[in-house]
Amino acid sequence: MALITRTIALGVLAACAAGAGFAWWAQAPITVEGDAIPFTISKGSGAHAAGQQIAGAGVPMQPLLFNVLARATGKSARLKAGSYELKPGTTPLRLIDQLVRGEYAQESLTIIEGWTFRQMRQAIAAHRGLKHDTVGLSDADLMKKLDAQYPHPEGLFFPDTYLFAKGSSELQIYKQAHSAMMQHLTDAWDKRAPDLPYSTPYQALTMASIVEKETGQKAERAMIAAVFVNRLKLGMMLQTDPTVIYGIGEKFDGNIRKKDLETDTPYNTYMRTGLPPTPIALPGQQSLAAALAPARSNALYFVARGNGTSHFSDNLTDHNKAVNQYQRQQQ
Repeated sequence: MALITRTIALGVLAACAAGAGFAWWAQAPITVEGDAIPFTISKGSGAHAAGQQIAGAGVPMQPLLFNVLARATGKSARLKAGSYELKPGTTPLRLIDQLVRGEYAQESLTIIEGWTFRQMRQAIAAHRGLKHDTVGLSDADLMKKLDAQYPHPEGLFFPDTYLFAKGSSELQIYKQAHSAMMQHLTDAWDKRAPDLPYSTPYQALTMASIVEKETGQKAERAMIAAVFVNRLKLGMMLQTDPTVIYGIGEKFDGNIRKKDLETDTPYNTYMRTGLPPTPIALPGQQSLAAALAPARSNALYFVARGNGTSHFSDNLTDHNKAVNQYQRQQQ
């Protein structure tokens, strides 16, 4: 009888020790070498398969223990498939919560102010963290998938840094960027200054794209916008090089020549009055604000000083003097 009692007691002690050890393991940080270990849980995976996939990715953890923990916490059926990262300091319990909440590994893509839509498409197509499911679509087909109001994609995507789960669809980025631009444009349009020479938000977006490409100094955007707005009001040609360059397209070699200024295209603002038919780049929020709330100025001309800033003039005589002055300084 004493032997049986002793055996039972030892069994209880062993069970308690095992339970305590398991509890300690569940709350102890998993040893990670480096910044993080990426892993992916496949669709339809249960706790056992998830544990094997995590361990197979190099996470130092026994799949059996992971399976037991998932079942013991009642979360084995709630693990979400997707791409994750195990970061230093993560415990098995925290890992379970990460999978239940779907805290996927974050990727990022930065769309730069002043990029063309072509440059944006190239950056998205080259990003390794995205599922490349729009590469074969034409620009027109892509815009249809976005249910965009305008058929031409230029200017309709907001330059910003976008976060997404690894393996996300490219279409997700396009939708986010397009939605963001439409919201920013609407907000700027609603706050626009009176007596602007635009009849639609799209025209304002086109002006914002010109301001974006013409401005070296952010502080000068409102003044650059004022020059072009004043020219539009007077029926003057905008005469801005970036629109000509956009009209040249991929053939542009970095140098704009006299023959380029004399070659008629819908974007040659040296030969046509008014705004070009579409935006010429992706404008940022400051350029949108400048186009819809330009500086109060009578300036009609500006010339680069050579230090990144511009000199503004109200008339052609003063402008020519400024051109001669700053050209001499740059020689």
